Amino acid sequence: MTDTYLLDRDRRDAPVAEAGIRHQVTAVDGVRIHSVIAGNGPLVVLLHGFPQNWREWRHVLPDLVTAGYTVLAPDLRGFGGSDKPLDGYDVRSVATDMSRLVTALGFDAADVVGHDTGSSTAYAWAAVRPEQVRTVTLTEAIPAGLGAAGAPAGPTLHDKPMWHYGFLSTPDLPEALIPGRERELLTYFFRAAAHDPTTFTDHDIDAYAAALASLGALRGALAHHRARDTSLAQNREFARNPLTMPVLAIGARQSFGARVGDAARQFATTVTTAVVDRCGHWVPEERPVWLTRTLLDFLGGRPGSADAGLS
Repeated sequence: MTDTYLLDRDRRDAPVAEAGIRHQVTAVDGVRIHSVIAGNGPLVVLLHGFPQNWREWRHVLPDLVTAGYTVLAPDLRGFGGSDKPLDGYDVRSVATDMSRLVTALGFDAADVVGHDTGSSTAYAWAAVRPEQVRTVTLTEAIPAGLGAAGAPAGPTLHDKPMWHYGFLSTPDLPEALIPGRERELLTYFFRAAAHDPTTFTDHDIDAYAAALASLGALRGALAHHRARDTSLAQNREFARNPLTMPVLAIGARQSFGARVGDAARQFATTVTTAVVDRCGHWVPEERPVWLTRTLLDFLGGRPGSADAGLS
């Protein structure tokens, strides 16, 4: 049986520059956080995953701005243009960076959207500072230690467990093997874990590989994995007080699927779930139009109007 379908290329190839984004660096307790910001209206914060940076939201950000939101997409510590300190990669510390960044920029509250590592940060942020987080969207991630009973611990790729968690968490070995081969590693990750391997162009992979090859970036990115045990203990403590703000849990059919929603019901009281078809792990880049429309539906559409979709 053939599987022919329309890609999200119509909107996903729109230049981010048209959204009027500004690059900025903000010092947060001595750690410089790079972010991009655009738009006017209620704040939406987009938190990227591993091995990416703010750029993974380039196809989603313009339409959220058009819909009437201020959109902030930071690089988490250890990634992109942000500092790569030696410690502070547990979810509480990374979430505190984001909370203080938003305060420093003059905002009282935000709708927080995460993918992968960014979802774990989003959950911790909502748990630590619930008064600052209006809604939470978790995409393709289950916070460490909070999976539903009996569920596999990690994602699958074509129904097989992913192998990279143990490798990336091993002290020193990845730093010995990966430098100079960042592009080969990312090509495998992106294209093997996508429904459509053409999602990531050579230019996309080059951009991510250059960021990962910058000074301290590999160590900083891996530090999030290596803080897993600390983050797991923190998450289990957080989960004693379930989230009460609305939570949207998104899984991809070829990756986490319904498990994101199943897990979210263990630590949140009001959960909306969605599973996106014809999609692997990289939802913001594989299905950006679907994701943007789903986010706008969840957030209530355009601020000040009843419109919940894209024009």
